[in-house]
Amino acid sequence: MNHGVVEARFRAMGSDIHLVVVGGTAHMLAAARARIDVLEQRWSRFRPDSEVCLLNAAAGEPVVVTTDTVLLVQRAIDAWRMTGGGFDPTLLDALVAAGYDRSFDRLHNDGAVGAPPLPVPRLSITRPGVTDIVVDGDVVTLPTGMGFDPGGIGKGLSADIVATEVIHAGAAGVCVNMGGDLRVLGESPTGTGWTLAIEHPRCTEPIALVGLWDGAVATSSVLRKVWTVNGQRRHHLIDPQTEQPSDSDLALASVIAGQAWTAEVLAKAVVLRGRDRAFDLLDADTAALAVDHAGGVTASDTFAAYLGGATLAERVQFDG
Repeated sequence: MNHGVVEARFRAMGSDIHLVVVGGTAHMLAAARARIDVLEQRWSRFRPDSEVCLLNAAAGEPVVVTTDTVLLVQRAIDAWRMTGGGFDPTLLDALVAAGYDRSFDRLHNDGAVGAPPLPVPRLSITRPGVTDIVVDGDVVTLPTGMGFDPGGIGKGLSADIVATEVIHAGAAGVCVNMGGDLRVLGESPTGTGWTLAIEHPRCTEPIALVGLWDGAVATSSVLRKVWTVNGQRRHHLIDPQTEQPSDSDLALASVIAGQAWTAEVLAKAVVLRGRDRAFDLLDADTAALAVDHAGGVTASDTFAAYLGGATLAERVQFDG
Protein backbone atom coordinates (compact mmCIF):
# COMPACT_ATOMS: atom_id res chain seq x y z
CA MET A 1 0.00 0.00 0.00
CA ASN A 2 1.28 3.47 -0.91
CA HIS A 3 1.22 5.67 2.20
CA GLY A 4 2.13 9.32 2.52
CA VAL A 5 5.34 10.24 4.32
CA VAL A 6 6.09 13.10 6.68
CA GLU A 7 9.52 13.69 8.18
CA ALA A 8 11.54 16.14 10.23
CA ARG A 9 15.18 16.81 11.04
CA PHE A 10 16.34 18.72 14.11
CA ARG A 11 18.86 18.74 16.96
CA ALA A 12 18.14 17.15 20.34
CA MET A 13 20.10 15.26 22.99
CA GLY A 14 23.30 16.61 21.45
CA SER A 15 22.60 14.74 18.21
CA ASP A 16 21.06 15.07 14.77
CA ILE A 17 17.55 13.61 14.87
CA HIS A 18 15.62 12.32 11.84
CA LEU A 19 11.99 11.25 12.16
CA VAL A 20 10.15 9.52 9.31
CA VAL A 21 6.45 8.69 9.71
CA VAL A 22 4.70 6.58 7.08
CA GLY A 23 0.92 6.72 6.77
CA GLY A 24 0.73 9.30 9.52
CA THR A 25 0.04 12.99 9.95
CA ALA A 26 1.95 16.17 10.63
CA HIS A 27 0.35 16.12 14.08
CA MET A 28 1.93 12.71 14.80
CA LEU A 29 5.29 14.06 13.67
CA ALA A 30 4.95 17.11 15.90
CA ALA A 31 3.93 14.93 18.85
CA ALA A 32 6.98 12.71 18.32
CA ARG A 33 9.28 15.72 18.28
CA ALA A 34 7.66 17.12 21.40
CA ARG A 35 8.07 13.76 23.14
CA ILE A 36 11.80 13.77 22.41
CA ASP A 37 12.02 17.28 23.86
CA VAL A 38 10.30 16.10 27.05
CA LEU A 39 12.63 13.13 27.39
CA GLU A 40 15.65 15.38 26.95
CA GLN A 41 14.32 17.75 29.61
CA ARG A 42 13.97 14.83 32.02
CA TRP A 43 17.20 12.98 31.23
CA SER A 44 19.86 15.50 30.24
CA ARG A 45 22.80 15.76 32.63
CA PHE A 46 23.41 19.26 31.28
CA ARG A 47 20.08 20.71 32.50
CA PRO A 48 20.18 21.47 36.23
CA ASP A 49 16.42 20.94 36.55
CA SER A 50 16.36 17.55 34.79
CA GLU A 51 15.37 14.51 36.81
CA VAL A 52 18.79 12.95 36.21
CA CYS A 53 20.48 16.05 37.66
CA LEU A 54 18.06 16.09 40.58
CA LEU A 55 18.90 12.44 41.30
CA ASN A 56 22.62 13.20 41.25
CA ALA A 57 22.23 16.28 43.44
CA ALA A 58 20.19 14.27 45.97
CA ALA A 59 22.37 11.14 45.95
CA GLY A 60 21.73 9.32 49.19
CA GLU A 61 18.14 10.55 49.40
CA PRO A 62 14.97 9.22 47.70
CA VAL A 63 13.61 11.23 44.77
CA VAL A 64 10.16 10.94 43.19
CA VAL A 65 10.51 10.82 39.39
CA THR A 66 8.30 10.24 36.35
CA THR A 67 7.64 6.81 34.89
CA ASP A 68 9.99 7.75 32.02
CA THR A 69 12.91 8.17 34.40
CA VAL A 70 12.05 5.04 36.36
CA LEU A 71 12.20 3.14 33.06
CA LEU A 72 15.52 4.77 32.16
CA VAL A 73 17.10 3.76 35.47
CA GLN A 74 15.72 0.23 35.20
CA ARG A 75 17.05 -0.16 31.66
CA ALA A 76 20.45 1.15 32.76
CA ILE A 77 20.56 -1.52 35.48
CA ASP A 78 19.43 -4.15 32.96
CA ALA A 79 22.18 -3.02 30.58
CA TRP A 80 24.86 -3.31 33.26
CA ARG A 81 23.75 -6.88 33.96
CA MET A 82 23.44 -7.75 30.26
CA THR A 83 27.00 -6.66 29.54
CA GLY A 84 28.60 -8.00 32.70
CA GLY A 85 29.48 -4.44 33.69
CA GLY A 86 30.71 -3.45 30.24
CA PHE A 87 28.05 -0.76 30.23
CA ASP A 88 28.24 1.24 33.44
CA PRO A 89 25.95 4.26 33.95
CA THR A 90 27.79 5.33 37.12
CA LEU A 91 30.90 6.74 35.40
CA LEU A 92 29.88 10.40 35.46
CA ASP A 93 32.92 11.45 37.49
CA ALA A 94 35.22 9.74 35.00
CA LEU A 95 33.53 11.50 32.08
CA VAL A 96 33.91 14.88 33.78
CA ALA A 97 37.55 14.10 34.59
CA ALA A 98 38.11 13.41 30.88
CA GLY A 99 36.75 16.88 30.08
CA TYR A 100 33.18 15.99 29.08
CA ASP A 101 31.70 18.44 31.57
CA ARG A 102 29.29 20.26 29.23
CA SER A 103 27.15 19.42 26.23
CA PHE A 104 29.23 18.18 23.33
CA ASP A 105 28.15 21.08 21.12
CA ARG A 106 29.82 23.45 23.61
CA LEU A 107 32.68 21.08 24.30
CA HIS A 108 33.55 20.95 20.59
CA ASN A 109 33.56 24.74 20.33
CA ASP A 110 35.46 25.39 23.56
CA GLY A 111 38.03 22.64 23.10
CA ALA A 112 37.79 21.63 26.78
CA VAL A 113 40.86 23.78 27.45
CA GLY A 114 40.27 23.88 31.17
CA ALA A 115 39.90 20.14 31.69
CA PRO A 116 42.33 18.63 34.21
CA PRO A 117 44.87 15.92 33.41
CA LEU A 118 43.44 12.42 33.52
CA PRO A 119 43.97 10.62 36.83
CA VAL A 120 46.25 7.62 37.19
CA PRO A 121 44.25 4.38 36.72
CA ARG A 122 42.84 3.14 40.01
CA LEU A 123 43.93 -0.26 41.28
CA SER A 124 40.66 -0.79 43.11
CA ILE A 125 37.22 0.70 42.75
CA THR A 126 35.50 1.58 46.00
CA ARG A 127 32.80 3.86 44.67
CA PRO A 128 29.17 2.72 44.89
CA GLY A 129 27.95 0.55 42.03
CA VAL A 130 24.86 -0.16 39.95
CA THR A 131 23.54 -2.74 42.41
CA ASP A 132 23.35 0.00 45.06
CA ILE A 133 20.67 1.90 43.13
CA VAL A 134 17.22 1.46 44.68
CA VAL A 135 14.03 1.70 42.61
CA ASP A 136 10.76 1.51 44.58
CA GLY A 137 7.69 2.42 42.53
CA ASP A 138 8.20 6.00 41.37
CA VAL A 139 11.00 6.62 43.86
CA VAL A 140 14.67 6.27 42.90
CA THR A 141 17.53 6.49 45.37
CA LEU A 142 21.11 6.76 44.21
CA PRO A 143 23.74 5.87 46.81
CA THR A 144 25.77 8.68 48.30
CA GLY A 145 28.68 9.58 46.07
CA MET A 146 27.24 8.15 42.86
CA GLY A 147 27.11 10.11 39.61
CA PHE A 148 24.51 8.65 37.25
CA ASP A 149 24.92 9.29 33.52
CA PRO A 150 22.48 7.57 31.14
CA GLY A 151 24.66 8.43 28.15
CA GLY A 152 23.72 6.77 24.87
CA ILE A 153 21.14 4.48 26.44
CA GLY A 154 18.90 7.53 26.76
CA LYS A 155 18.96 8.08 23.02
CA GLY A 156 18.27 4.43 22.30
CA LEU A 157 15.43 4.25 24.79
CA SER A 158 13.97 7.49 23.40
CA ALA A 159 13.92 5.93 19.93
CA ASP A 160 12.08 2.88 21.28
CA ILE A 161 9.53 4.95 23.20
CA VAL A 162 8.79 7.39 20.37
CA ALA A 163 8.59 4.72 17.65
CA THR A 164 6.13 2.66 19.68
CA GLU A 165 3.97 5.68 20.49
CA VAL A 166 3.81 6.76 16.83
CA ILE A 167 2.61 3.31 15.77
CA HIS A 168 0.04 3.26 18.59
CA ALA A 169 -1.21 6.63 17.31
CA GLY A 170 -2.12 4.95 14.01
CA ALA A 171 0.88 5.34 11.70
CA ALA A 172 1.69 2.51 9.28
CA GLY A 173 5.43 2.80 9.88
CA VAL A 174 8.08 4.88 11.59
CA CYS A 175 11.83 5.36 11.71
CA VAL A 176 13.36 7.24 14.63
CA ASN A 177 17.03 8.06 14.14
CA MET A 178 18.57 9.49 17.30
CA GLY A 179 22.03 10.41 16.09
CA GLY A 180 22.75 6.91 14.79
CA ASP A 181 20.57 4.96 17.19
CA LEU A 182 17.73 3.89 14.90
CA ARG A 183 14.45 2.14 15.69
CA VAL A 184 12.05 1.10 12.92
CA LEU A 185 8.55 -0.33 13.09
CA GLY A 186 6.04 -1.15 10.37
CA GLU A 187 6.17 -0.18 6.72
CA SER A 188 8.89 1.89 5.11
CA PRO A 189 8.09 4.57 2.49
CA THR A 190 8.41 1.86 -0.19
CA GLY A 191 5.83 -0.33 1.52
CA THR A 192 8.43 -2.98 2.32
CA GLY A 193 11.01 -3.27 5.09
CA TRP A 194 13.46 -0.54 6.01
CA THR A 195 16.96 -0.37 4.50
CA LEU A 196 19.36 1.24 6.95
CA ALA A 197 22.91 2.40 6.26
CA ILE A 198 25.71 1.66 8.71
CA GLU A 199 28.22 4.47 8.32
CA HIS A 200 31.79 5.23 9.33
CA PRO A 201 32.76 8.85 10.17
CA ARG A 202 35.73 8.70 7.80
CA CYS A 203 33.91 7.16 4.84
CA THR A 204 31.55 8.60 2.24
CA GLU A 205 30.01 5.23 1.39
CA PRO A 206 28.20 3.08 3.99
CA ILE A 207 29.99 0.10 5.46
CA ALA A 208 26.82 -1.95 4.95
CA LEU A 209 23.12 -1.71 4.13
CA VAL A 210 20.91 -3.81 6.39
CA GLY A 211 17.23 -4.64 6.07
CA LEU A 212 14.76 -4.60 8.96
CA TRP A 213 10.98 -4.64 9.45
CA ASP A 214 10.90 -4.26 13.22
CA GLY A 215 14.11 -3.70 15.09
CA ALA A 216 17.00 -1.40 15.79
CA VAL A 217 20.54 -0.55 14.78
CA ALA A 218 22.95 1.38 16.99
CA THR A 219 26.53 2.42 16.38
CA SER A 220 29.16 3.26 18.98
CA SER A 221 32.44 4.86 18.00
CA VAL A 222 35.47 6.52 19.54
CA LEU A 223 35.75 8.69 16.40
CA ARG A 224 32.81 11.10 16.71
CA LYS A 225 32.71 12.65 20.17
CA VAL A 226 36.38 13.55 20.34
CA TRP A 227 38.15 16.53 21.88
CA THR A 228 41.71 17.51 22.77
CA VAL A 229 43.12 18.69 26.09
CA ASN A 230 46.67 20.02 26.04
CA GLY A 231 47.33 18.01 22.89
CA GLN A 232 45.88 14.81 24.35
CA ARG A 233 43.04 13.19 22.40
CA ARG A 234 40.06 12.13 24.47
CA HIS A 235 36.69 10.57 23.72
CA HIS A 236 33.45 9.75 25.53
CA LEU A 237 33.67 5.95 25.68
CA ILE A 238 34.92 5.26 29.19
CA ASP A 239 36.29 1.83 30.07
CA PRO A 240 34.77 0.77 33.43
CA GLN A 241 37.94 -1.17 34.25
CA THR A 242 40.23 1.87 34.08
CA GLU A 243 37.69 4.73 34.33
CA GLN A 244 39.51 6.38 31.42
CA PRO A 245 38.75 6.70 27.69
CA SER A 246 38.97 3.26 26.11
CA ASP A 247 42.15 2.19 24.34
CA SER A 248 40.43 -0.72 22.56
CA ASP A 249 41.77 -1.88 19.20
CA LEU A 250 38.24 -1.33 17.82
CA ALA A 251 37.16 2.11 16.63
CA LEU A 252 33.51 1.41 15.84
CA ALA A 253 30.81 -1.20 16.31
CA SER A 254 27.23 -1.47 15.08
CA VAL A 255 24.69 -3.84 16.60
CA ILE A 256 21.32 -5.03 15.30
CA ALA A 257 18.81 -5.94 18.01
CA GLY A 258 15.11 -5.90 18.75
CA GLN A 259 15.25 -2.60 20.62
CA ALA A 260 17.47 0.45 20.28
CA TRP A 261 18.48 0.65 23.94
CA THR A 262 19.74 -2.94 23.73
CA ALA A 263 21.61 -2.28 20.48
CA GLU A 264 23.17 0.85 21.98
CA VAL A 265 24.61 -0.80 25.08
CA LEU A 266 25.80 -3.86 23.17
CA ALA A 267 27.55 -1.65 20.60
CA LYS A 268 29.51 0.03 23.38
CA ALA A 269 30.31 -3.35 24.91
CA VAL A 270 31.59 -4.67 21.57
CA VAL A 271 34.02 -1.76 21.22
CA LEU A 272 35.24 -2.08 24.79
CA ARG A 273 35.81 -5.84 24.54
CA GLY A 274 38.13 -5.48 21.57
CA ARG A 275 38.45 -7.51 18.41
CA ASP A 276 39.33 -10.86 20.02
CA ARG A 277 36.22 -10.92 22.23
CA ALA A 278 33.98 -8.56 20.28
CA PHE A 279 30.92 -10.75 19.80
CA ASP A 280 30.90 -13.04 22.81
CA LEU A 281 27.97 -11.21 24.45
CA LEU A 282 25.68 -11.62 21.44
CA ASP A 283 22.90 -14.18 21.18
CA ALA A 284 20.93 -15.56 18.21
CA ASP A 285 18.67 -12.48 18.19
CA THR A 286 21.47 -9.95 17.83
CA ALA A 287 24.14 -9.27 15.21
CA ALA A 288 27.12 -6.96 15.00
CA LEU A 289 29.98 -5.71 12.90
CA ALA A 290 33.13 -4.05 14.16
CA VAL A 291 35.82 -1.91 12.53
CA ASP A 292 39.34 -1.54 13.89
CA HIS A 293 41.45 1.60 13.69
CA ALA A 294 43.07 0.46 10.42
CA GLY A 295 39.68 -0.13 8.77
CA GLY A 296 39.54 -3.92 9.13
CA VAL A 297 35.96 -5.21 9.31
CA THR A 298 34.72 -8.25 11.21
CA ALA A 299 31.14 -9.41 11.76
CA SER A 300 29.24 -11.91 13.84
CA ASP A 301 27.93 -15.04 12.15
CA THR A 302 24.38 -13.67 12.53
CA PHE A 303 25.09 -10.46 10.59
CA ALA A 304 24.86 -11.94 7.08
CA ALA A 305 21.13 -12.55 7.49
CA TYR A 306 20.52 -8.77 7.31
CA LEU A 307 22.58 -8.09 4.18
CA GLY A 308 20.12 -9.38 1.59
CA GLY A 309 22.78 -11.52 -0.03
CA ALA A 310 25.37 -8.74 -0.28
CA THR A 311 28.97 -9.38 0.72
CA LEU A 312 30.53 -7.40 3.53
CA ALA A 313 33.86 -5.83 2.62
CA GLU A 314 36.87 -6.97 4.65
CA ARG A 315 38.14 -3.41 4.92
CA VAL A 316 36.57 0.05 4.68
CA GLN A 317 38.12 2.65 2.40
CA PHE A 318 38.82 5.84 4.32
CA ASP A 319 38.26 9.14 2.51
CA GLY A 320 41.30 11.27 1.80
